[in-house]
Amino acid sequence: MATGPRYKVAFRRRREGKTDYHQRLKLIVSRKPRLVVRRTSSQVIAQILVTRPEGDKVLAAATSAELAKTFGYKGSGKNTSAAYLTGLLIGYKAQEAGVEEAILDMGLRENRAGSRVYAALKGAVDSGLEVPCSEDVFPSDDRIRGEHIAGNTASKYTQYEKNGLKAADLPAHFDEVKGKITSQYGAK
Repeated sequence: MATGPRYKVAFRRRREGKTDYHQRLKLIVSRKPRLVVRRTSSQVIAQILVTRPEGDKVLAAATSAELAKTFGYKGSGKNTSAAYLTGLLIGYKAQEAGVEEAILDMGLRENRAGSRVYAALKGAVDSGLEVPCSEDVFPSDDRIRGEHIAGNTASKYTQYEKNGLKAADLPAHFDEVKGKITSQYGAK
């Protein structure tokens, strides 16, 4: 670590690689709620946050684990389909909480078009949440529905069979779960 009279120690969360304060400041200055999308090794997490002086306040939250518990989703909780459905769910929950618009906060993730973060963003936009974005970054509809998994018969998709779902049936199952979410939240 550098020393000397001119050395300034970075904030702890910056040193730990958890927060980009320049990006966070830009998001906070906008004074809009943030759509925070994070992906872990097993699920996708989406939250609507507002910044307060005492700390961020969560207005709505959704996880891909919630899809399995509430809507009977049998697919993987970390794939593109689950990210889209989680985004759709957070969009509807945000509207119930009175949030009509938000800005995307993807944290320290690399900005890559077609990623799961953008699949969640597409779900939120499809639910009616206003988020400024370009259509070019969204994954294709075939990828969101899981057509790429259904067309692949590789043995790496055995987790689906353990959950009682054949990989070839994922697009139909996706449409079924999307219909359940839309009927529960979208018809209001």
